[in-house]
Amino acid sequence: MTIRDQVRFWLLACGAFFFLIWLFSGILLPFVAGMAIAYFLDPLADRLEARGLSRTLATTIITALFFLILVFVLLLIVPLIGSQLAGFLERLPGYISDLRAQAAPYIQHIADKIAPETLNSVGESIKGQTANAIKWAGNILGNLLTGSLALLNFLSLVFITPVVSFYLLRDWDKIVGKVDSWLPRWLAGDIRECARDIDLTLAGFVRGQSTVCLLLGLFYGLGLTLVGLEFGFLIGLMTGILSFVPYFGMLVGFAVGVGVAIAQFGFGLNVVFVVGVFLLGQLMEGNFLTPKLVGDKVGLHAVWVMFALLAGGALFGFLGVMLAVPVAAAIGVLVRYALARYLESRLYDHAPQPLASLAGGGDMDMPVASAGSSISTAGQDVNASVASQKPAGPKAAADGGVNDGGTGGSDKPQS
Repeated sequence: MTIRDQVRFWLLACGAFFFLIWLFSGILLPFVAGMAIAYFLDPLADRLEARGLSRTLATTIITALFFLILVFVLLLIVPLIGSQLAGFLERLPGYISDLRAQAAPYIQHIADKIAPETLNSVGESIKGQTANAIKWAGNILGNLLTGSLALLNFLSLVFITPVVSFYLLRDWDKIVGKVDSWLPRWLAGDIRECARDIDLTLAGFVRGQSTVCLLLGLFYGLGLTLVGLEFGFLIGLMTGILSFVPYFGMLVGFAVGVGVAIAQFGFGLNVVFVVGVFLLGQLMEGNFLTPKLVGDKVGLHAVWVMFALLAGGALFGFLGVMLAVPVAAAIGVLVRYALARYLESRLYDHAPQPLASLAGGGDMDMPVASAGSSISTAGQDVNASVASQKPAGPKAAADGGVNDGGTGGSDKPQS
């Protein structure tokens, strides 16, 4: 099989993979969620197995504890979040009116310095964009709540995901070994190296970033509640969860928190306290949480993560959001692997022979007008030199002899 055939095969395999994801995207959510849970819990199962427990018993204990804790947290947090969310939506029109009243003098001061036609055009543009944003958000929410598969997806998450995660976690090592046996033997080492890098990237980002988001959500929620912000726990917890998308969560939470603070307190010291909570949270994340829990060798740039999440959501919905980070990690590792191989190859540091001869032996400072005649004269000198020399051995060729049609050449390939 030639290199072209191999490239064609792997491109077709990748295309078939994404086509199947698109085709079955409506039913894949519980399976992807179960695979994510099994991957997340596999190190713990390996530790229990190393202590003498059977894989089945370790998997049973871990899976049962995980879903019991998850149900307990949901029963504890969801009613609180639901009540705060309902109250926040009820108070939202009042917050908007209070913000408008607080900002009216400043807006009027700015409006007095702007031409009326410019102000009208800006106002119409803002109204149009706001209407489009509300329509887009409403369509997404409507698809999530009233879609034909919404109830099926919820029931499958509740009943199918635990079963899928149990069996995948129990057979995880067997599945990995079976896939390893299918690898092409001459590329198995490189594929294993890329797989280890992908695993380290996912472990560092998904597990580490999830812990960072949880701690940030608790910190923001408790901090905003202590400074007296209405619905502070809800705003802080949502800020922490959305922090999985770099910068997006903090910016959204900061805007909502400061807006509610201004509507509640006016422009006063309490707003400074709210801003201080967000700044302290960012300092804690950047200087302690992320370096300790995620590390600096993850290799996933924030812009790349944001693009992957938005692209996955646009293509496959919530399923695409779940698959975005693993796919982004895999693509990043493969791109770095290909770049490393390119830097080690002849394509990077070896020019074709005619260009190498000109680059090494020509006079680069000669005038442009005489460049053609100089190159012609150099060519005649080289031909005359080759014609007057005897056939050179390997040593002479290695020392810089010119190889012309096999004359003065070497049997050893040039590197």
